[in-house]
Amino acid sequence: MPDAAPLPHIPVLLRPILQHLAPIRGIWLDGTLGAGSYARALLDAGADQVIGVDQDPLALDMARDWGAGYGDRLRLVQGNFAQLDDHAGGLIDGVVLDLGVSSMQLDQAGRGFSFAKDGPLDMRMSQTGPSARDLVNTADEGDLADILYHFGEERASRRIARAIIRAREAAPIDTTLQLAAIVSACLPRPKPGQSHPATRSFQALRIAVNAEFDALVAGLEAAERALRPGGKLAVVSFHSMEDRVVKRFLALRAGQGGRANRYAPETPADAPRFTLIKRSGVVADAQELAENPRARSARLRMAERSEAPAGPVARAELGLPGLALDKGK
Repeated sequence: MPDAAPLPHIPVLLRPILQHLAPIRGIWLDGTLGAGSYARALLDAGADQVIGVDQDPLALDMARDWGAGYGDRLRLVQGNFAQLDDHAGGLIDGVVLDLGVSSMQLDQAGRGFSFAKDGPLDMRMSQTGPSARDLVNTADEGDLADILYHFGEERASRRIARAIIRAREAAPIDTTLQLAAIVSACLPRPKPGQSHPATRSFQALRIAVNAEFDALVAGLEAAERALRPGGKLAVVSFHSMEDRVVKRFLALRAGQGGRANRYAPETPADAPRFTLIKRSGVVADAQELAENPRARSARLRMAERSEAPAGPVARAELGLPGLALDKGK
């Protein structure tokens, strides 16, 4: 086992993943490699090999340093977890996904994810394609308002969208602090303990720039295809919209049917593709919250793959935000 080295961030809900999915054996895929905390823990727990997938080239550059001691037990792939079954190259024994932006990305002002650090308005996890700056400076008011409302659950979405349009007419919005100031001016000053006023808007833009809900649904379907019977899936989410999609997907694939909302018709149950592990999900315990306050919003959902054949899932049944649902039709 390689010598332990300090990790750039504390992995969230790692202990329950290792506890509930034990024994860790065979080939596992970490679809959100990041700083490598989950991949290293899986290797140290006994995985024969971990396939580390990340669309961020920085994560792979870092992994070449810390991963050298694992030899061919660690295989690195640059790509999106939406295609994780292709990256796996065959049936595997486990998949771990840690959704959203990593603390490594937030801490780097130049990546443009943080409203607390001045940097270029970027937010691209892959560092390719249109950026948040492109979106903020070119989208029309209605589209901006829809993004803020559906992906950030921002009630003041129309007010903020109008303010963005007015600001960019005077000069382009180039930096994170420029945008954070525009958003903050539209909202009441936060009370002690409340989140920054720009939190929801930055979340919404990040989700839109990286097409995160499209990737999430595709990744869950890909995990179903990639896992052998008895294989384990673990997904850590950090906001209610992501968790709702994961919860609905696993419930449907466990043959529970039900309704995405109370007005939708009951969904017939298919042959179960998964068996749920800890049906209500797992949240951080007091010890973890003391060690890592970031874990407060996290929820872990786990399931074990059955022998039933994989298949597509109806997006309308997953409780997706409106924009993501419309796009997928």
